[in-house]
Amino acid sequence: MTLKLYAHPFSAYCQKALVALYENDTPFELRELSHDNPQVMAELTALWPLKRFPVLVDAGRTVTEATIIIEYLGLYYPGPVPLLPADPRAALEVRSMDRFFDNYISTPSQKIVFDSLRPETDRDPCGVADARAMLEIAYGWLDGIMAGREWAAGDTFSLADCGAAPFLFYADWTHRIDASFAHVIAYRQRLLARPSFARAVDEARPYRPLFPLGAPDRD
Repeated sequence: MTLKLYAHPFSAYCQKALVALYENDTPFELRELSHDNPQVMAELTALWPLKRFPVLVDAGRTVTEATIIIEYLGLYYPGPVPLLPADPRAALEVRSMDRFFDNYISTPSQKIVFDSLRPETDRDPCGVADARAMLEIAYGWLDGIMAGREWAAGDTFSLADCGAAPFLFYADWTHRIDASFAHVIAYRQRLLARPSFARAVDEARPYRPLFPLGAPDRD
């Protein structure tokens, strides 16, 4: 049975899972989520009532959360590119960096974006300021880390890079990475050049007008 991925190409967390699938040329059916297709939305709701995505379905088994989906693929559909090292110590570093990108790049970026969708009277300027401050600290920390690494957890592309790619991509649109963080900028460029992520970026191009803050004319 073909794997099914319930996802939207413009979603950062969906791109995280897509990069993993593309890295290993894993066959799957994309069930693209759209309010214009109520059948697919109903399927998602039945599978996962929280209606968060991506969601992977494999022969009746439902797998939620992008990180878990990637680990699941590594266990049941391994390919030529292992995204989690076999060595537990190396795997711990990958998981640590994965949590960093989820919690300290993606979460504050989403705070800023989602706040912009609220009515003016319901916005949270203090929360947005805190999110921008967190991103500055995160960029600074990451810049020091990437001074000595090619990829997030070392010399090998991994699960952590699958998330770093879309999260840094959109973070730079949301709160521009300052030129002083040269190692972060260079890392983001390496991610954009990675064929798996380049494919995800290209597939999402038609949806750029949907970006609430206005998609910049770059990348």
